[in-house]
Amino acid sequence: MTITISGQSLRLRDVVAVARQGAKVELSEAAKERIVAARHVVETMVEQGKIVYGITTGFGKFSDVFIDKEASALLQQNLIFSHACGVGDYLPVDVVRAAMLLRANSLAKGYSGVRLETVQLMIDMLNKGVTPLVPSQGSLGASGDLAPLSHIILVLLGEGEALYQGKEYTGAQALQMAGLSPIQLTAKEGLALINGTQIMLALLALAVVDTFELQQAALITASLTAQALRGIPAAYDQRVSMVRPHPGQIAASAGMLRLLQGSKLTTDPGQLRVQDAYSLRCIPQVHGAVYNAWRHVGEVVAVEVNSTTDNPLVFAEQGDTISAGNFHGEPLALPADYLAMAVSELANIAERRIERLVNPQLSGLPAFLSRHGGLNSGFMIAQYTAASLVSENKVLSHPASVDSIPSSANQEDHVSMGTIAARKLRQVVKNVRNVLAIEYLAACQALDLQEAAGLSPLTAPAYHLLRQTVPMLENDRIMYPDIREAARLIADGALLQAVVGSGEPLLPALPDF
Repeated sequence: MTITISGQSLRLRDVVAVARQGAKVELSEAAKERIVAARHVVETMVEQGKIVYGITTGFGKFSDVFIDKEASALLQQNLIFSHACGVGDYLPVDVVRAAMLLRANSLAKGYSGVRLETVQLMIDMLNKGVTPLVPSQGSLGASGDLAPLSHIILVLLGEGEALYQGKEYTGAQALQMAGLSPIQLTAKEGLALINGTQIMLALLALAVVDTFELQQAALITASLTAQALRGIPAAYDQRVSMVRPHPGQIAASAGMLRLLQGSKLTTDPGQLRVQDAYSLRCIPQVHGAVYNAWRHVGEVVAVEVNSTTDNPLVFAEQGDTISAGNFHGEPLALPADYLAMAVSELANIAERRIERLVNPQLSGLPAFLSRHGGLNSGFMIAQYTAASLVSENKVLSHPASVDSIPSSANQEDHVSMGTIAARKLRQVVKNVRNVLAIEYLAACQALDLQEAAGLSPLTAPAYHLLRQTVPMLENDRIMYPDIREAARLIADGALLQAVVGSGEPLLPALPDF
């Protein structure tokens, strides 16, 4: 599979294909022409000695310092060396690969003034599997992701560190083993390569993809719980949603009705109880609001994926440059915080459903879903774990985007903290997945304790999928492998595949997802 990038048509599925599935990348011919045209403008300005930020001047507070053309290459190298100040754990491989693809796609728009061979080397590194080791901390989110992107560019220069075929090497060694040669940066290139939002964008884009599947998994686990607790699907009647017609609520209620259709385990109002607790009755309202937030964030990401976030921008047709602020991460920082808060709600409401399953006063089932309580603790601590993750998500949902610390001697006096927001979001997604895994396990256990037959046609495969690898909990056993396996079934799409196969998703996807 080969993804052709032009700066104009990259999709989220393409990002996933390159970041996680090893798809190859190539530049479109039109992109090559735009890159060459913009580069000609830069070289002309250097030859003429024009004063242009980042091309013939220093950076940030040093923007008033003129740099002559003989020193321009050293200026760009020094920029990368001085800005590679990242600390902390390395970013995951999929995030770095996504960031490299997104940066190359941004450069392909032809407004950055880099050489064609520079963009091509980044693409060659993707295709040959050379992945820079990038510390996760150090970005303010304006001027872009300077520190982490510098660690990527170090490897293009034969510096820094990289993974190649699963092992760590110096940048020079990794390039050599892959049959590639380092480059020397020239005028404007260092700034063009690091003055962008691609680290936070990579984190956010992958989170948008992951939370789409996570939302569908949440409907599946909720529908299993609803059947285990003899829930009342009348609350999901489409007439309810049509008088409050938020798109997410309409979609979530339709998804629940679809999942529960044909179930012999659900009940009518008044049959066992008049109405369910909120964690069951309000699934369309809560899950639907999460979907609305996700859709908004996805639309923002779709724009950013095919945007230029450089400074200064080179406009080849007019032969000039403009110094502005497209590197600022605020358009991503706010959505990243928003999505973290939204997706946390999937875990909040799921944990309450877990409590209803394990609490005998609420479920009418054996305490903590164990037939031999006392000697066995059953799902007691599994619910603790879910509660712990929910509490952690509340801390992680504190917005990073409301903070700003001035930098560069107050030249860069407002920053987005967008990469911090996106990093937190990635952890929230992991935590939510584990809470849903616990609900998945607990709901199936509750069904087994009742020897419940009559699951709906769509949810029965979800139950059987889990039971292929995780047996019913008859007596206490080490449970973390069970949670890990249930989380894997959610993460790799096996649960969703078992339920809907190649059919329509449970929630509408973004256009051209």
